[in-house]
Amino acid sequence: MTVRSDGRAPDALRQIKVERNFIGAAPGSVLISAGDTAVLCTASLVSKLPPWMNPTAGGWLTAEYRMLPGSTSPRTSRSDRPDGRATEIQRLIGRSLRSVARLAEFGGRTLYLDCDVIRADGGTRTLSITGAFVAMVDALWSVRDEFPNGRIPVSDSVAAVSVGMVDGQPILDLCYTEDFAAAVDMNLVMTGSGRFVEIQGTGEESTFSSDDLAAFLSLGKKGIAELTRIQTEILGERFVF
Repeated sequence: MTVRSDGRAPDALRQIKVERNFIGAAPGSVLISAGDTAVLCTASLVSKLPPWMNPTAGGWLTAEYRMLPGSTSPRTSRSDRPDGRATEIQRLIGRSLRSVARLAEFGGRTLYLDCDVIRADGGTRTLSITGAFVAMVDALWSVRDEFPNGRIPVSDSVAAVSVGMVDGQPILDLCYTEDFAAAVDMNLVMTGSGRFVEIQGTGEESTFSSDDLAAFLSLGKKGIAELTRIQTEILGERFVF
């Protein structure tokens, strides 16, 4: 059995901490951490649609992702434009949250999700999705009286987690050193009801079998179930869709 640097079992998540209402100016803001990775997720509502969007379409949701300069060592360069990696990740975040948002009920609004990495030790994209969901619910809850029957336009929860193969052992929720050493790296995005949103899997100078894939999916489902439980406890009465 692989000995993990923090002593976790192969199927264990890092310790998850969530602090809501971290920034008062945004109706939804969450500081979420998993071990030594921390991401600030904010959700802001704007009564305006993108220029390309039909005004009768309802609404839109988009995401931005950045690594703050001090989140890594050596320093991450600050840029006005996201690099290729950041662009790919923010598109993943947007797709993931749109999969559970009833955009037709947004009422001419755009929901902006900003995910800023404060500390990076692996799993920043998956943690961003998990935290952004909580921020999104809080932001929509702030205007719930403007939606039909006072119910926020969200159909399900969504969360994400990484899995991988390290020293021949499938493991859950990889930190940076594990991700660097992984023969296979995979990110899973799933709804709270157990449906897949996205699966990103790559063999790093390696391949993986259908049995390996089954093991990764099993681990990922376990991790998502635990993250969903955490989201449920944090949101309380707001976790009703």
